[in-house]
Amino acid sequence: MKLLNCIAKRIIAIGVILPAIILAGCTERKIVVENRAIVSIAPLKPLVENILGDDFEVSVLVPQGASPETFEPTPKQLREVESARFVFGTGLLDFEQALLHRVARNDQIINLSQGIELIAGTCSHAHHSHTATCEHGHHHAHGIDPHIWCSPKALGKMAENTYNAIAREMPDSTKYAERYTALCIKLLELDEEISEMCRQSPRTTFYIYHPALTYLARDYELSQIAIEHEGKEPSAKHLARIIEQARTEGVKHIFYQSEFPASSVEIICKDIEATAVEINPLEENFFDNIRNIVTLITE
Repeated sequence: MKLLNCIAKRIIAIGVILPAIILAGCTERKIVVENRAIVSIAPLKPLVENILGDDFEVSVLVPQGASPETFEPTPKQLREVESARFVFGTGLLDFEQALLHRVARNDQIINLSQGIELIAGTCSHAHHSHTATCEHGHHHAHGIDPHIWCSPKALGKMAENTYNAIAREMPDSTKYAERYTALCIKLLELDEEISEMCRQSPRTTFYIYHPALTYLARDYELSQIAIEHEGKEPSAKHLARIIEQARTEGVKHIFYQSEFPASSVEIICKDIEATAVEINPLEENFFDNIRNIVTLITE
């Protein structure tokens, strides 16, 4: 009788424990890969959408108006990253690096800066005059200018990296190859347009508060003069030197990013009778954004 009771208790225990084990196993495999692609910042969205078309929902992690430098993904966004088929980033922003350690499925996070000659400086946003190359094998972005999406030439390599990641995952889909080819043509046309604008203009120097156009300057033989000095407010001496240089060159525009106040450049503008122009390097439509910025630089 005792033996029967013991067997019965074991059967009941197995009946309780076994479903729990199965459920736990399902929980571990709960991540369902969705037809979703996520990009870290808005300018990467057109690259991905131009190749994937309507097959995937493409969303942006950093919302409009937020700074990638201080951005922290929400728990909901982290769950979305885990379930996404693809996650595209520059590989150069701190929060992108953090994602690699915060999500279980980090193999789907694609670094679009691979193959681009990166620019290093004394801070994460290097001055054009203090550039140096770095090895692509670095696992962090400290001291590297991340604004690769501001140059059509760099965007061409980023598009290639985007397509290669998609082709590895879906090698039989010829439509993505066709869309990638069409995107390359559009980027080549933009590259040629920007090159021609720069060739025809006698103006090769532009002034900006925060040096966000470093790759654009390098790739199109322009000179970027940053008012901000090594990531800090300029000293009186530095500011006086810039004012004198800008006055000598007859500068018409001084750029400042939307996350900075107009007052950051107003003193210089008033002194040399230039116009303060707000730009947003994180604008989603990089085609029009780059074209408009270069038009202002070269006019």
